[in-house]
Amino acid sequence: MSDRVEDPLIVEALRWLVLLRDDQTADGDREAFERWRRSDAAHEAAWQRAQAVWARTDILKPAFARPGTVATLPLPDRSQPTAGMTRRRWLQAAAVVAVAAPAGYVASRSDLWADYRTSAGERRTVSLADGSTVELAGASALSVSFARDARRAELVAGEAFFSVAADPSRPFIVDAGGGRTRALGTAFNIKLAEDFATVTVAEHRVEVSTAGGTVELEQGQQVRYAGPRLEAPRSVDLRAVQGWRRDRLVFQDAPLGEVIADLERCRGGRIVLTDSRLRALPVTGVFDARQVDGALTTIASILPIKLHRLTDWLVVMSPA
Repeated sequence: MSDRVEDPLIVEALRWLVLLRDDQTADGDREAFERWRRSDAAHEAAWQRAQAVWARTDILKPAFARPGTVATLPLPDRSQPTAGMTRRRWLQAAAVVAVAAPAGYVASRSDLWADYRTSAGERRTVSLADGSTVELAGASALSVSFARDARRAELVAGEAFFSVAADPSRPFIVDAGGGRTRALGTAFNIKLAEDFATVTVAEHRVEVSTAGGTVELEQGQQVRYAGPRLEAPRSVDLRAVQGWRRDRLVFQDAPLGEVIADLERCRGGRIVLTDSRLRALPVTGVFDARQVDGALTTIASILPIKLHRLTDWLVVMSPA
Protein backbone atom coordinates (compact mmCIF):
# COMPACT_ATOMS: atom_id res chain seq x y z
CA MET A 1 0.00 0.00 0.00
CA SER A 2 1.38 3.42 -0.92
CA ASP A 3 1.94 6.19 1.61
CA ARG A 4 -0.70 8.31 -0.13
CA VAL A 5 -3.34 5.76 0.80
CA GLU A 6 -1.92 4.58 4.09
CA ASP A 7 -1.13 7.85 5.85
CA PRO A 8 -4.71 9.21 5.91
CA LEU A 9 -5.70 5.92 7.52
CA ILE A 10 -3.02 6.32 10.19
CA VAL A 11 -4.35 9.80 10.95
CA GLU A 12 -7.85 8.34 11.22
CA ALA A 13 -6.52 5.56 13.47
CA LEU A 14 -4.86 8.17 15.68
CA ARG A 15 -8.21 9.89 16.04
CA TRP A 16 -9.78 6.63 17.19
CA LEU A 17 -6.86 6.04 19.55
CA VAL A 18 -7.33 9.45 21.14
CA LEU A 19 -11.05 8.87 21.67
CA LEU A 20 -10.69 5.35 23.04
CA ARG A 21 -8.19 6.49 25.67
CA ASP A 22 -10.91 8.65 27.21
CA ASP A 23 -12.30 6.57 30.09
CA GLN A 24 -15.77 8.03 29.48
CA THR A 25 -15.99 6.84 25.89
CA ALA A 26 -19.47 5.51 25.13
CA ASP A 27 -20.10 1.89 24.12
CA GLY A 28 -21.44 3.16 20.80
CA ASP A 29 -18.08 4.68 20.00
CA ARG A 30 -16.23 1.45 20.85
CA GLU A 31 -18.61 -0.57 18.69
CA ALA A 32 -18.17 1.90 15.82
CA PHE A 33 -14.40 1.57 16.17
CA GLU A 34 -14.56 -2.23 16.03
CA ARG A 35 -16.67 -2.05 12.88
CA TRP A 36 -14.15 0.33 11.31
CA ARG A 37 -11.20 -1.84 12.36
CA ARG A 38 -12.70 -5.08 11.01
CA SER A 39 -14.02 -3.59 7.77
CA ASP A 40 -10.65 -3.53 5.99
CA ALA A 41 -7.25 -5.14 6.52
CA ALA A 42 -5.71 -1.72 5.81
CA HIS A 43 -7.59 -0.33 8.81
CA GLU A 44 -6.06 -2.98 11.07
CA ALA A 45 -2.58 -2.23 9.70
CA ALA A 46 -3.12 1.50 10.25
CA TRP A 47 -4.32 0.79 13.80
CA GLN A 48 -1.14 -1.14 14.60
CA ARG A 49 1.06 1.63 13.19
CA ALA A 50 -0.90 4.31 15.03
CA GLN A 51 -0.27 2.54 18.32
CA ALA A 52 3.44 2.36 17.52
CA VAL A 53 3.52 6.09 16.70
CA TRP A 54 1.70 6.88 19.93
CA ALA A 55 4.10 4.83 22.03
CA ARG A 56 7.19 6.22 20.28
CA THR A 57 6.26 9.88 20.77
CA ASP A 58 4.87 9.43 24.29
CA ILE A 59 1.95 11.60 23.25
CA LEU A 60 0.13 11.33 26.56
CA LYS A 61 2.64 13.61 28.23
CA PRO A 62 2.05 17.35 27.84
CA ALA A 63 4.84 19.51 26.46
CA PHE A 64 5.07 21.10 29.90
CA ALA A 65 2.99 21.36 33.06
CA ARG A 66 3.21 23.06 36.40
CA PRO A 67 2.93 21.14 39.68
CA GLY A 68 -0.55 21.11 41.13
CA THR A 69 -2.30 22.23 37.95
CA VAL A 70 -5.31 20.36 36.63
CA ALA A 71 -6.68 20.59 33.10
CA THR A 72 -10.29 21.80 33.08
CA LEU A 73 -11.24 21.12 29.49
CA PRO A 74 -14.81 20.03 28.61
CA LEU A 75 -15.46 16.31 28.31
CA PRO A 76 -17.56 15.00 25.40
CA ASP A 77 -21.29 15.64 25.69
CA ARG A 78 -23.01 12.39 26.71
CA SER A 79 -26.55 13.79 26.64
CA GLN A 80 -27.31 12.32 23.19
CA PRO A 81 -26.80 8.71 22.04
CA THR A 82 -23.94 8.30 19.56
CA ALA A 83 -23.64 6.00 16.59
CA GLY A 84 -20.01 6.80 15.93
CA MET A 85 -17.25 9.35 16.38
CA THR A 86 -18.10 12.93 15.42
CA ARG A 87 -15.47 15.57 14.74
CA ARG A 88 -16.46 17.48 17.88
CA ARG A 89 -16.16 14.36 20.04
CA TRP A 90 -12.66 13.40 19.00
CA LEU A 91 -11.48 17.01 19.13
CA GLN A 92 -12.63 17.28 22.74
CA ALA A 93 -11.20 13.90 23.69
CA ALA A 94 -7.89 14.69 22.02
CA ALA A 95 -7.63 18.00 23.84
CA VAL A 96 -8.18 16.31 27.20
CA VAL A 97 -5.59 13.60 26.50
CA ALA A 98 -2.99 16.00 25.11
CA VAL A 99 -3.18 18.48 27.98
CA ALA A 100 -4.03 16.52 31.14
CA ALA A 101 -1.22 14.65 32.88
CA PRO A 102 -2.13 11.19 34.19
CA ALA A 103 -2.02 10.49 37.92
CA GLY A 104 1.53 9.89 39.13
CA TYR A 105 3.08 11.66 36.14
CA VAL A 106 3.56 14.99 37.91
CA ALA A 107 5.25 13.37 40.88
CA SER A 108 7.74 11.54 38.67
CA ARG A 109 8.90 14.48 36.54
CA SER A 110 12.07 16.05 37.93
CA ASP A 111 11.59 19.21 35.84
CA LEU A 112 8.32 19.94 37.62
CA TRP A 113 10.21 20.31 40.90
CA ALA A 114 12.92 22.57 39.51
CA ASP A 115 13.53 25.98 41.08
CA TYR A 116 12.69 27.90 37.90
CA ARG A 117 10.41 26.84 35.06
CA THR A 118 8.83 28.25 31.92
CA SER A 119 5.79 27.10 30.01
CA ALA A 120 5.74 26.58 26.23
CA GLY A 121 6.24 29.86 24.40
CA GLU A 122 7.43 31.69 27.52
CA ARG A 123 10.83 33.31 28.07
CA ARG A 124 12.01 34.22 31.54
CA THR A 125 15.13 35.91 32.88
CA VAL A 126 16.20 34.83 36.35
CA SER A 127 18.55 36.90 38.53
CA LEU A 128 20.65 34.68 40.79
CA ALA A 129 21.99 35.55 44.24
CA ASP A 130 25.58 36.02 43.00
CA GLY A 131 24.61 38.57 40.34
CA SER A 132 24.54 36.06 37.48
CA THR A 133 21.50 35.88 35.22
CA VAL A 134 19.90 33.00 33.34
CA GLU A 135 17.47 33.42 30.46
CA LEU A 136 15.20 30.40 30.04
CA ALA A 137 13.60 29.44 26.73
CA GLY A 138 10.11 27.98 26.54
CA ALA A 139 9.35 24.70 28.31
CA SER A 140 12.62 24.85 30.24
CA ALA A 141 13.54 24.07 33.84
CA LEU A 142 16.53 24.98 36.01
CA SER A 143 17.59 24.15 39.56
CA VAL A 144 20.24 26.12 41.47
CA SER A 145 22.37 25.21 44.48
CA PHE A 146 24.94 27.74 45.70
CA ALA A 147 27.48 26.93 48.40
CA ARG A 148 30.55 28.64 49.87
CA ASP A 149 32.96 26.84 47.55
CA ALA A 150 30.92 26.51 44.33
CA ARG A 151 27.90 27.79 42.42
CA ARG A 152 26.02 24.90 40.88
CA ALA A 153 23.03 24.74 38.57
CA GLU A 154 21.27 21.98 36.67
CA LEU A 155 19.44 22.51 33.40
CA VAL A 156 16.76 19.85 33.70
CA ALA A 157 14.90 20.58 30.47
CA GLY A 158 14.93 22.94 27.51
CA GLU A 159 17.45 25.70 26.80
CA ALA A 160 19.10 28.49 28.75
CA PHE A 161 21.56 31.34 28.27
CA PHE A 162 23.90 31.94 31.21
CA SER A 163 25.57 35.29 31.97
CA VAL A 164 27.96 34.54 34.83
CA ALA A 165 29.18 37.05 37.40
CA ALA A 166 32.89 36.80 38.16
CA ASP A 167 33.85 35.06 41.42
CA PRO A 168 37.24 33.29 41.25
CA SER A 169 36.72 31.63 44.63
CA ARG A 170 33.48 29.94 43.58
CA PRO A 171 33.36 28.28 40.15
CA PHE A 172 30.07 28.36 38.26
CA ILE A 173 29.13 24.82 37.10
CA VAL A 174 26.09 23.67 35.13
CA ASP A 175 25.05 20.02 34.86
CA ALA A 176 22.91 19.12 31.85
CA GLY A 177 22.14 15.88 30.03
CA GLY A 178 24.96 13.86 31.59
CA GLY A 179 27.61 16.51 30.97
CA ARG A 180 29.10 19.32 33.03
CA THR A 181 29.95 22.85 31.90
CA ARG A 182 32.31 25.02 33.95
CA ALA A 183 32.39 28.74 33.22
CA LEU A 184 35.84 30.15 32.51
CA GLY A 185 34.40 33.49 31.49
CA THR A 186 31.07 35.20 31.02
CA ALA A 187 28.31 33.90 28.75
CA PHE A 188 27.24 30.60 27.21
CA ASN A 189 24.17 28.75 25.94
CA ILE A 190 23.13 25.19 26.80
CA LYS A 191 20.40 23.32 24.97
CA LEU A 192 18.98 19.91 25.81
CA ALA A 193 17.51 17.86 22.97
CA GLU A 194 15.99 14.40 23.08
CA ASP A 195 19.22 12.53 22.41
CA PHE A 196 22.01 15.05 23.04
CA ALA A 197 23.02 18.38 24.52
CA THR A 198 24.89 21.34 23.03
CA VAL A 199 27.02 24.01 24.68
CA THR A 200 27.85 27.24 22.82
CA VAL A 201 30.19 29.95 24.08
CA ALA A 202 29.07 33.54 23.52
CA GLU A 203 31.86 35.22 25.50
CA HIS A 204 35.25 34.07 26.81
CA ARG A 205 35.60 30.31 27.50
CA VAL A 206 34.01 27.26 29.13
CA GLU A 207 35.13 23.74 29.96
CA VAL A 208 32.77 20.90 29.04
CA SER A 209 33.22 17.45 30.60
CA THR A 210 31.52 14.09 30.18
CA ALA A 211 32.49 10.59 31.27
CA GLY A 212 34.30 10.32 27.95
CA GLY A 213 36.56 13.35 28.23
CA THR A 214 36.94 17.12 28.58
CA VAL A 215 37.16 19.91 26.03
CA GLU A 216 37.70 23.66 26.34
CA LEU A 217 35.64 25.97 24.13
CA GLU A 218 36.33 29.55 23.11
CA GLN A 219 33.97 32.29 21.97
CA GLY A 220 32.00 31.26 18.89
CA GLN A 221 32.56 27.54 19.41
CA GLN A 222 30.03 24.81 20.12
CA VAL A 223 30.25 21.20 21.25
CA ARG A 224 27.63 18.48 21.29
CA TYR A 225 27.58 15.45 23.57
CA ALA A 226 25.39 12.41 24.09
CA GLY A 227 26.08 10.43 27.23
CA PRO A 228 29.85 9.96 27.48
CA ARG A 229 30.40 10.69 23.77
CA LEU A 230 31.85 14.17 23.28
CA GLU A 231 32.07 15.48 19.73
CA ALA A 232 34.81 17.76 18.42
CA PRO A 233 34.24 21.52 18.87
CA ARG A 234 33.07 23.49 15.84
CA SER A 235 32.59 27.15 14.98
CA VAL A 236 28.99 28.38 14.78
CA ASP A 237 27.00 31.52 14.03
CA LEU A 238 26.27 33.01 17.46
CA ARG A 239 23.34 35.07 16.17
CA ALA A 240 21.69 31.91 14.90
CA VAL A 241 22.28 30.00 18.14
CA GLN A 242 20.87 32.86 20.22
CA GLY A 243 18.01 33.58 17.84
CA TRP A 244 15.48 32.19 20.32
CA ARG A 245 16.27 35.13 22.61
CA ARG A 246 14.81 37.41 19.88
CA ASP A 247 11.88 35.10 19.05
CA ARG A 248 13.71 33.74 16.02
CA LEU A 249 14.38 30.08 15.30
CA VAL A 250 17.22 29.65 12.81
CA PHE A 251 17.90 26.27 11.17
CA GLN A 252 20.60 25.32 8.68
CA ASP A 253 20.12 21.78 7.35
CA ALA A 254 18.75 20.77 10.75
CA PRO A 255 16.98 17.38 10.95
CA LEU A 256 13.20 17.75 11.05
CA GLY A 257 13.08 15.81 14.34
CA GLU A 258 15.22 18.46 16.05
CA VAL A 259 13.22 21.28 14.47
CA ILE A 260 9.98 19.81 15.77
CA ALA A 261 11.37 19.65 19.31
CA ASP A 262 12.18 23.39 19.16
CA LEU A 263 8.77 24.22 17.71
CA GLU A 264 7.01 22.22 20.43
CA ARG A 265 8.76 24.28 23.11
CA CYS A 266 7.40 27.43 21.51
CA ARG A 267 3.94 26.17 20.62
CA GLY A 268 2.95 23.66 23.28
CA GLY A 269 1.05 20.45 22.56
CA ARG A 270 2.49 17.67 20.45
CA ILE A 271 3.75 17.46 16.87
CA VAL A 272 3.78 13.81 15.79
CA LEU A 273 5.54 12.16 12.84
CA THR A 274 3.77 9.07 11.49
CA ASP A 275 6.97 7.85 9.85
CA SER A 276 10.29 7.98 11.74
CA ARG A 277 12.15 8.37 8.44
CA LEU A 278 10.83 11.93 8.25
CA ARG A 279 12.97 12.89 11.25
CA ALA A 280 16.11 13.08 9.10
CA LEU A 281 14.70 15.47 6.47
CA PRO A 282 16.87 18.64 6.44
CA VAL A 283 15.24 21.98 7.26
CA THR A 284 16.73 25.38 6.46
CA GLY A 285 14.96 28.58 7.36
CA VAL A 286 14.30 31.38 9.82
CA PHE A 287 10.97 31.24 11.63
CA ASP A 288 9.11 33.47 14.07
CA ALA A 289 8.90 31.65 17.40
CA ARG A 290 5.56 33.38 18.06
CA GLN A 291 4.05 32.03 14.83
CA VAL A 292 4.76 28.30 15.03
CA ASP A 293 1.69 27.26 13.05
CA GLY A 294 2.94 29.42 10.20
CA ALA A 295 6.34 27.75 10.47
CA LEU A 296 4.69 24.31 10.25
CA THR A 297 2.79 25.38 7.13
CA THR A 298 6.00 26.64 5.53
CA ILE A 299 7.90 23.45 6.38
CA ALA A 300 5.09 21.32 4.92
CA SER A 301 5.26 23.37 1.71
CA ILE A 302 8.99 22.80 1.17
CA LEU A 303 9.30 19.18 2.33
CA PRO A 304 7.51 16.06 1.05
CA ILE A 305 5.14 15.94 4.00
CA LYS A 306 1.46 16.53 4.74
CA LEU A 307 0.17 18.44 7.75
CA HIS A 308 -2.88 17.34 9.74
CA ARG A 309 -4.08 19.66 12.53
CA LEU A 310 -6.19 17.29 14.59
CA THR A 311 -6.64 19.73 17.51
CA ASP A 312 -5.00 22.89 18.80
CA TRP A 313 -2.77 20.56 20.83
CA LEU A 314 -2.10 17.77 18.35
CA VAL A 315 -0.51 18.13 14.91
CA VAL A 316 0.39 15.10 12.77
CA MET A 317 2.96 15.12 9.96
CA SER A 318 2.96 12.30 7.42
CA PRO A 319 4.72 11.56 4.11
CA ALA A 320 3.18 13.35 1.11
